[in-house]
Amino acid sequence: MSQKEFLQKKIRDYEKEHMKSVAEDPWRLRFHLMPPVGWLNDPNGLCQCGGVYHIFFQYSPFHVKGGDKFWGHYVSKDLKNYTYLGAPLVTDQKFDADGVYSGSAWVEDEKILLYYTGNVKEKGDFDYIHKGRGANTVLLECEGGKYFGEKQLLMTNEDYPEGLTQHVRDPKVWKEDGIYYMVQGARKNNDQGIVLLFASEDGKAWEFKKEFQSGAFGYMWECPDLFQAGKNYFLSVSPQGLKREEKRYQNVYQSGYFRIRGDYRGECRLEDFEEWDYGFDFYAPQTFLDENGRRILYGWVGMPDAEEEYTNPTVERGWQHALTLPREITEKEGRLYQYPVGEIQKLRKEQQTLTAGEEKETHSCFDLELTGICGEAFSVEILEGLSVEWKDKTVSLSLSKEAGAGRKIRMAELDRLNELRVVADTSLVEIYFNHGEKVMTTRFYPEGEKRTVRFSGEASEAKLWDMDGFVVEYPQKED
Repeated sequence: MSQKEFLQKKIRDYEKEHMKSVAEDPWRLRFHLMPPVGWLNDPNGLCQCGGVYHIFFQYSPFHVKGGDKFWGHYVSKDLKNYTYLGAPLVTDQKFDADGVYSGSAWVEDEKILLYYTGNVKEKGDFDYIHKGRGANTVLLECEGGKYFGEKQLLMTNEDYPEGLTQHVRDPKVWKEDGIYYMVQGARKNNDQGIVLLFASEDGKAWEFKKEFQSGAFGYMWECPDLFQAGKNYFLSVSPQGLKREEKRYQNVYQSGYFRIRGDYRGECRLEDFEEWDYGFDFYAPQTFLDENGRRILYGWVGMPDAEEEYTNPTVERGWQHALTLPREITEKEGRLYQYPVGEIQKLRKEQQTLTAGEEKETHSCFDLELTGICGEAFSVEILEGLSVEWKDKTVSLSLSKEAGAGRKIRMAELDRLNELRVVADTSLVEIYFNHGEKVMTTRFYPEGEKRTVRFSGEASEAKLWDMDGFVVEYPQKED
């Protein structure tokens, strides 16, 4: 039995043993993708091929607080019904012995080209920043979403430009004008975060072209993504090391984007940084273009290195973290808006209406949409421990001590409020202001199956729906 076969069998056996007890947790989510067991973090390899959506994700099945990193794999034809296909990428080579780290997908000729960082940590007294780490760029071709070829080592630390630490990772690949392009996140020796741009004629032999930077803006830029929306190009990054402020950069690490002025392949500059999400739990987003031409984003509903600030009670129940809803990205006047894809509305069940001040009981999974908001202040409450308030051109998300598990308050500047949507799963809430001008995502741990919703202020219409869940199949392969 090969190392790959051994690890995949070990994962399947562990899932068989633990999935039933994990599934009994009432905080398991109904319409967000989660790990079958254990830990989930970054969305990876997002794409659509032959009408099938592929959602890979960082997966540590054996360690609920993170450990050996593999790639788990969900597929869907409609973003409502999913099948889990196991962990096709595991640590079975010397160049990825300590982790199949994050990466991306490019679809070509009905093949999925998967690029990722193979992580290696040498044994010894190393800091694993300047010494002791291997950051290897690896390619794996996939046919039909099921048949994975041999891994190909494309680049090692020796192939990256000078002046960098050994933190180079998270390749995102695309093709434009017949040329393949790749961005990778990196940390310079002077502790400045940057993004590297590479180009290739065949997708295998890569040449370094330039770096993107924005001065002393964090010491590491993770999970880069460069894409076009409307007439503009944008560079998305997850910087580490920003100084926290009252209404921005409030988490230990951030995720956001720069609009690129000029040609990203030549002379250009990065404009001001805009955060993707102002909630407690959002990091490492990735986008892809589907076959309908939609730019879709998934983010990790989690936050690394935040245990001292807030916790996830599901750890004690054998699992942790989730992915956001798939969000369609649109551009308006040089800014990006994000909103749940239309398929999510198909999960809505019976509609109710609300009036200001009325307390309406619903289930733990609901979709609340308020339009025609006017006035100087507005608020929405989930009486089991969450409130959203807008006044003085600021929105705030507050959680009670019990339901927040250490989460308290997050804020964002917002000049006006016309529309508000609250999409609540059992233990996760996504809040969209003005059709996605600003977004807040948080985990939320109230007890019980019921929720009570109330709003205060003026709105022309307030609609509330209970929500169905995704249908997720977990077929087990026979050994």
